[in-house]
Amino acid sequence: MKALRITLAAAAAALMVLASCSGKAAKEIVEEKAAPEFALAGQWRLENIVVSDSDYVRPSESAPEEEQYVVFTDSTYSFHTNCNTIFGGYTISGDSIRLGDGGMTRMACPDTSTEDILVRVIPDIRSLEVQNDSVIRLNGTTPAECILLVKQPGE
Repeated sequence: MKALRITLAAAAAALMVLASCSGKAAKEIVEEKAAPEFALAGQWRLENIVVSDSDYVRPSESAPEEEQYVVFTDSTYSFHTNCNTIFGGYTISGDSIRLGDGGMTRMACPDTSTEDILVRVIPDIRSLEVQNDSVIRLNGTTPAECILLVKQPGE
């Protein structure tokens, strides 16, 4: 009888140790999977906008004389092309991002290639990847679809 109590007490102690270890491990796993803190707010240069391998725009090539960029605040975005502005609200959760419907200026311009492709890609953006806090890739619903952004100096 005494041996049975000792065995049960040892088993209970072992279960408590295992339970506390597994709880700690689970917490560490959750923390590892949590998205790192990242400040999206600021001005980002439009580097490349891609729909597919053959359908893309590099703003610096399409209008090299104009600075084309996006500004993010805590809850809004504003894409500034060589001619017009596309703006709206966004939500972000971890590595998921949704650029909501907004508005767009409609000035007549000789080259609207950047805004034409942005209008097609913005509704499909679903996630973001951050590299070294200075490069962001906004990913669309297809593997090729993306907007590549580079942090502006001083931002």
